[in-house]
Amino acid sequence: MKLIHLSDLHIGKRVNEFSMTEDQKYILDQIFKIIMEEKPEAVILAGDLYDKPVPPAEAVQVLDEFLTKLAEERIQVFAVSGNHDSPERLAFGARFMGRGGVHISPVYDGKTEKFCLEDEYGRVWIHLLPFLKPAAVRHAFPNEEIHSYEEAIKTALSHMELEEGDRHVLAAHQFVAGGSRCESEEIAVGGVDQVDFHVFDSFDYVALGHLHSPQQVGRKTLCYCGSPLKYSFSEAEQEKSLTVVELFEKGKTAVRRIPLAPLRDMRKIRGSYNEVMSREFYEKIGREDYVHITLTDENDIPDGIQRLRVVYPNLMTLEYDNRRTRESRQIDRAEEEREKSELELFEEFFKLQNNQPMSWEQKAFSEMLIKELKEERERQ
Repeated sequence: MKLIHLSDLHIGKRVNEFSMTEDQKYILDQIFKIIMEEKPEAVILAGDLYDKPVPPAEAVQVLDEFLTKLAEERIQVFAVSGNHDSPERLAFGARFMGRGGVHISPVYDGKTEKFCLEDEYGRVWIHLLPFLKPAAVRHAFPNEEIHSYEEAIKTALSHMELEEGDRHVLAAHQFVAGGSRCESEEIAVGGVDQVDFHVFDSFDYVALGHLHSPQQVGRKTLCYCGSPLKYSFSEAEQEKSLTVVELFEKGKTAVRRIPLAPLRDMRKIRGSYNEVMSREFYEKIGREDYVHITLTDENDIPDGIQRLRVVYPNLMTLEYDNRRTRESRQIDRAEEEREKSELELFEEFFKLQNNQPMSWEQKAFSEMLIKELKEERERQ
């Protein structure tokens, strides 16, 4: 059985105030062509379909067109919500869409959806696990001890029914410990959102979303497919791809990647103003590519961004690397070192109150609680 694994489309995203909609339409068209060539039984979308919980109308239209084309080709789609999605909005009309083969995870209430596919080797179950926070799992199972993301995921998985002898695929959107992050991802303080990869040992393949770099974590069949486009300059050197998964008899799974070519690439450029404006320099760069330029001139260039955009129309960011900026960074770092985080202050308070430092478990729980309180304050 062949599956296509996608995630982190982030439709509607803006990068440095540049709309990525045209780029996203282009890459989704390319992905659709690859799907038609590969002829999979199903496509898995592992979360962050949209970039915001309330996506703009244009973003909804882009996703609708992509899903409609897949449904018209009778290719089943299995999607879960990510941390950027609104699970309620994403699941709107899910029952109706399910009749057309587009299956979307409902709002988590302690139960998860699963679907059965069959091939010459038997049954394959597709399980949908949306992005979960500990609070959501505690609400569903108030009698269970759940203090961390890992305990939350363990609890949610323990309530899934896995038919022995069948093959099981999990679509999930979480941060598995050991994964490599990028700047475009949402970072949790202290890594409290980490989940150990052994939590997923019962599954033949785990289709993960959340991290934007394509990678395997812990084992070859626990994979992040990565985002189909570059959303930060920390990803400039990456090759984006979609992941093809082929399940044979139980215990035998093949995973491969197919490269994707963007409409506009992301590039980092460094040199003096005269160097980057020279013909031999800019002719090596795609004129329409998104660029981050670091100028090494000791003096700032008047109207630098406007002048550079004559040659590089999609210049996103400009910075200087010279004696002045290096000294400024040293001062900034010194000031940062003098400031203490909420967790550091709480650790000092804890030690004064208890005459002993916090344990690792207490520290992890405190980090999680501080993060949840900050999120609640932002919502108010």
